[in-house]
Amino acid sequence: MHFSDDPNRPQSLVRRDFLRQLSAASLAAMASAAPRQCASATEVITHPEPTADACILVWLAGGMAAPDTFDPKRYHAFEKGLPVADMLSTFPAIDTAVDSIKICEGLENIAGVMDRGTLIRSHVQPDLGSILHSRHQYHWHTGYVPPQTVAAPHIGSWMARVLGSRNEVMPAFVNIGQRLEGVGESEELKAFTTAGFFGSEYGPMNLPYPDRAAVSVRPPQGMQAQRFANRNRLFRKLVDHSPQREFLSDYHQESMLRSLDNAYRLLSSKEREAFDITLEPDEISEKYGDTRFGQGCLLARRLVEAGTRFVEVTTEYVPFLHFDTHNDGHTTMARMHREIDQPIAQLILDLEQRQLLDRTLVIVASEFSRDALMEGQPGSDARDQARDKVDVLGEMKHYGLHRHFTGGSSVLMFGGGMKPGFLYGATAPERPLVAVEDPVSISDLHATIMTAMGISPRTGFDIESRPFYVTEDGKGRAVDALFA
Repeated sequence: MHFSDDPNRPQSLVRRDFLRQLSAASLAAMASAAPRQCASATEVITHPEPTADACILVWLAGGMAAPDTFDPKRYHAFEKGLPVADMLSTFPAIDTAVDSIKICEGLENIAGVMDRGTLIRSHVQPDLGSILHSRHQYHWHTGYVPPQTVAAPHIGSWMARVLGSRNEVMPAFVNIGQRLEGVGESEELKAFTTAGFFGSEYGPMNLPYPDRAAVSVRPPQGMQAQRFANRNRLFRKLVDHSPQREFLSDYHQESMLRSLDNAYRLLSSKEREAFDITLEPDEISEKYGDTRFGQGCLLARRLVEAGTRFVEVTTEYVPFLHFDTHNDGHTTMARMHREIDQPIAQLILDLEQRQLLDRTLVIVASEFSRDALMEGQPGSDARDQARDKVDVLGEMKHYGLHRHFTGGSSVLMFGGGMKPGFLYGATAPERPLVAVEDPVSISDLHATIMTAMGISPRTGFDIESRPFYVTEDGKGRAVDALFA
């Protein structure tokens, strides 16, 4: 398959190519037989001893600017006439609970729990030519550059398939805070928010609004138990005889029916109370705040407590909103600091207080960083995505990092066997802010995450008569220095 990397090609057409080829891959996956665990004749896959039982991915969607969050550089306050080339960080650095680590002003609560964290400042992404959020989010979440000839599973689906749920009643994979309908690039978001060739039962339970999560696991109001059971049986029969049946392999048909059984079991259980954040004591819930993201972090903690294996909670990707700071970057980042700071810190403190942090791996990440001057990385010829291109600051809206930058970004990890109070890697102190010490690729970061969860980075399945691995081509290598 070919994906256009022509920087002059209209982005609407590039996205159309992307979706068309992903749709073909999805149909191929649904028509294929059951994926089978694979290993070469000369290799026996040995899974590592897990250091974590559950994983929470805190996804700061839209491209979090590392120099304005976890990797502060030289600071200049806003000044009309300031050359853009002199603008690195738009927030001053502050101390944290670790003497050797500073982060940006506005993240004081996260600074207070940094002694529980491992901060990677040298995460790097490849320059994919057309630097679209959809492509880089797909790559980060699946480990594969789109498009693929098969529908690549989300990393949460890999955990669901290989490890299963920690509680058979609870969904193994829950996605919180991201709408998949009615927002820009919704089809692109759906492309990686999926179990791919693993089948429906390993896909995410999507909860875009945390305060409505309880309703999603509650039988219709007033419906008696027997009628609810009868409706479930009828629905199974309708699915089994659906006209879409011809497009599904027996494996995917059975997987869909198993996913219905799983949903029915949850709706009939006491564990569904984990989805009801109104049951949380006021003194705890108030510490998470009343934003969707804050409520999502609270819900994520409750679900992990109840036995969910993997939870993603996001600030939500919507083009030109939240961390997608193409202009007015400083003002937007100040708002995002307020939105994420206390909920992330409170999530860590709550997990620790409940003695869950040691066995829960929490990852704070984004698809790439941002820079004021360059798109992608040094030498890239990718199309410039900046909305306003100025050489000197004339208005406050120009103050902030707003181009996509893949040469060096930050990932913050807590618990799950990671080394507490640890700083790994570095980016250059002056532009270009590329990783200059211990770069960590997406493949190696995934290998580290999977190793912590007790999954070998070489784990693979045969799909369409070829092996497909949990890290690209099975080549990801865990960063041993990150483990305690």
